[in-house]
Parts: sequence; structure tokens; C-alpha cells
Amino acid sequence: MRSSRTKRTGERMKPRSSRLVGALIGAAATALLVVALLPSGASASHVNGGLVAPEANAPVPTSVGKGEGKLNLIAWEGYVQPEWTKPFEQQTGCQVNVKYGTSSSDMVSLMANGGGHQYDLVSASGDADLRLIYGGDVRPVNLALIPAWKDLQPFLQSPSFNTIAGKHYGVSFEFGPNVLLYSTKVFKTAPTSWSVLYNKKYSGQITVPDDYIQIADAALYLSNATVALLKAQHPLVKKYWDLASQEESLFQSGTTVVGAAWPVAVSTLIADKDAVAETIPKEGATGWADSWLLATNAPDPNCAYKWMEWMTTPQIQAEDAVSYGETPGNKLACPIMDKIQKGSCEGLHANAPASYFQSLYFWKTPLATCDNGKNDCEPIQNWVAAWTQIIG
Repeated sequence: MRSSRTKRTGERMKPRSSRLVGALIGAAATALLVVALLPSGASASHVNGGLVAPEANAPVPTSVGKGEGKLNLIAWEGYVQPEWTKPFEQQTGCQVNVKYGTSSSDMVSLMANGGGHQYDLVSASGDADLRLIYGGDVRPVNLALIPAWKDLQPFLQSPSFNTIAGKHYGVSFEFGPNVLLYSTKVFKTAPTSWSVLYNKKYSGQITVPDDYIQIADAALYLSNATVALLKAQHPLVKKYWDLASQEESLFQSGTTVVGAAWPVAVSTLIADKDAVAETIPKEGATGWADSWLLATNAPDPNCAYKWMEWMTTPQIQAEDAVSYGETPGNKLACPIMDKIQKGSCEGLHANAPASYFQSLYFWKTPLATCDNGKNDCEPIQNWVAAWTQIIG
């Protein structure tokens, strides 16, 4: 489950769901003018003011050959469970070895030099993808060799966090929204705005992630004064949580009554019959999405392609979604989820309407180079520095 993860927060950014970025990042960047502009640090070259991925023209295979007998992964803990890894090994002959990443930055470091001729794939989050792509550490893939790609949600087929100029550097995996969690004992009707997280009425009863991405979350509510808004919120927050389990405990004890949350925390609390509910406020919500990206120097590319194919099938998507507490990217996983755990499809939003997904802003790496090619956006270093300043 997601609540068991070391610290999944803290390093991601967002584009607009199927519509991509721009507006939100621009608004949040405007709010970050209090921080000095730092260089991006990406090793990509520039053409006409835009970034160019070093491996953009690397050839892609036209078929998948015999497996090399092994597969070395960098992954979030919980993504390489025996329930689906053992059958994969038996069917393909690819023996899986995994190094668990503790954060997105940790994964980026492990993938240095294109995986160092050691790693084949990484389960990168949206806030790491562009660092890996523009750093030359991952290479394009041929999605024609991954049949289930066509069954992914439309907004995950070619998202801006793993697809650049029509080149796919991996295949989208699973995702989730950051919802507003509230106590139904205190709120008889669902709050309609994120403003509740900044309301002095609930001082000491608010909890949010300890994550610089909260700057972007705040920009959903008040784009022109984000840093000031979060500084004003600081004394109202009971705890900035690192793990979803910490937030669950806060709500179970009645210590907090409202907060930003992951669906897995909501599902756990509801399963335990705690008096809580979730909502997506009128301003929309942020979200995260993970992808399997292929290392530039992957020593086992055939096994890597077999893994990407395996992990995007409806059955494995359903198993992972229920086990981990996230939403499957494959649209066909929903009925399988309910067979595994009744109500999990609806609980994890796998059958939500298109309007629900369109209300989400997915994270992607903040770069100094904006989507319009200009170099006046705030890079990730500035976001982290601003968050440190906010929480003191």
C-alpha cells in the first residue's frame, strides 16, 4: 500500500492532465519570484530556446527478442511484488532484481550515466521524468511493442512528462489524485474549495504533505500569492506528513479534521469505518503519475520490454492498484479490481468519468526552460528552497 512507502512525496511537478501544463506552472512560478533564479542543471542542448533531449534520435527496436535472463529495476517499494513478479519470471525467464528508490532525486542519482550499464528500467514519477530525459539517462521506446498501451487512459498515452516532441521515453503506469480529506463529523457537507486548508477556524486541525509540491497545490487556490499564503498557513498546520499512515493516524485520533490526502489513506480510513470522506474542490486537484522509463545503457532491453508489456496488462494493473492503493492506467483493469477487492474500482477512481480526470493537474519536473521555450520559469531548486523557507 502507498502508506508503507518511505517517502513518495517531495519531488514532483505537474502538467495539466490531458491538456498539459502551462497555466498552473506559470502561476506558481510567478508566486516564486521571492526566490533567486538558479540554472536548471540539465545537460540537454538548446535549439531555438528550447531543450533537446540528448537521446532523442536514438534508434528503437522493431521487435522484442529472446530475454537476456535477467532484469535490473529501480522502483518504488511495492511495485515489484512477488504476486506478479514470480509469474513474470516463470513466463519470460527474466530474473528480476530490484533496487528500491527512496525519493525521485534518489532515482535520478541511481540512473546516472544512463543507468550505468547496470539498470534497465526505472519507475519514475512525473517530477523525475524530465530530469532523466534531458539528462540523457533514458532513451525513446517503441510503444508498438507494448500492446496494452492503446488501452491506457487517453491522457496517459502521450503525456508531457514522458513524451517529448512525439518521442516516448517510457510507458505510463499508474496514477492518483491528491484529494481533500475531511471529517464528516465536522463537515456535514463536502467543502467546495481548498480555502478550507487556510482557514483559521481549523487551526491545529489541518494536515498537509511535507512536500514542495504544496506550492503548486496552493496555486490552484490563489495563484498570485502562493508563498505568502503557505507562510500564513504554517501556524495552522498540526503536522506536515511524510507517510500516508501518519495522516491516517491523525484522522483516526480526531487530531485533524481536514487535509490534503492520497486515495489510499481515504480507502484505509473508510475501510476502518472512520467518519471521513474525500472531494475534489472546485479549483481542481494535483495528481501524480508514474512511468516505466528505459535506461539509455540498459544491458537487458528485451527483458525490459517484456516487463513493460507485463506491467501494463489489465490483470497486473489491477493487482498493483489494489495492493498499492492507486489508480490503474489501463482502462480495462476496473472489473478485475472488484474481483480482487470489492468496491476498489470506484474507491480508487478507476471508473471515474472523463470530467474527473480533466480536473487533475499532473506533476512534472520544474525546469528553468518554460513550455514556451523561454528561460524565465523556476527550476526545481527554487521550489525546494521556497518550501524550506515556508515551513521554517
